[in-house]
Amino acid sequence: MGLLGTLKTNMPSSQDALPGRDQKMPVPVRHFVLDAPLEPPFPEGMELAIFGLGCFWGAERKFWQAQGVYSTAVGYAAGKTPNPNYQEVCSGLTGHNEVVQVVFDPRTISYDALLKIFWESHDPTQGMRQGNDVGTQYRSGVYTTSQAQRQSALASRHAYQKELASLGFSSITTEVLEAPAFYYAEAEHQQYLAKNPGGYCGLGGTGVSCPVGIATGS
Repeated sequence: MGLLGTLKTNMPSSQDALPGRDQKMPVPVRHFVLDAPLEPPFPEGMELAIFGLGCFWGAERKFWQAQGVYSTAVGYAAGKTPNPNYQEVCSGLTGHNEVVQVVFDPRTISYDALLKIFWESHDPTQGMRQGNDVGTQYRSGVYTTSQAQRQSALASRHAYQKELASLGFSSITTEVLEAPAFYYAEAEHQQYLAKNPGGYCGLGGTGVSCPVGIATGS
């Protein structure tokens, strides 16, 4: 893989991470597909979920297509550099993951249903990569915004591991962390595949089903 590949798959130390900036990234006011706001405030009763599952272009589309999802946005999370840009994240020197922030109505779609989309839309056993996309920004991650989400995420990871192991897959590498700061990505990355229908999407699942309710053991 060479030195560059090694740098891109190792998390940088605080001393090595890029310094970033105080300025927030400007983003469009409205979602290109759902015509909902990208930034809060969101309507009362909505909940937030954050997932990392490879290149965020295809990952975001998976979630905006789900009924009950009010809005989505792509961004960077779980790294060290404040307000990074795309080039900095791709350098491997920020430690950030490419993630999707999902605003959803729990009266219409459950968090467990979102976890099902997450697990089935990528291969969670690949470490710092998804397919040909290699780097820390392509790692699998669930970033929870409540204790209930954390319990569901951990339970689903355990149960899905059993499903994968029974079919010969290796261990899940998905990190489950309390939601860190979410930094919006540049405007051109928001709803990218709706604006560019022929654009690149490197996501590929394992083909192993994650039954609805697996997160609660039902």
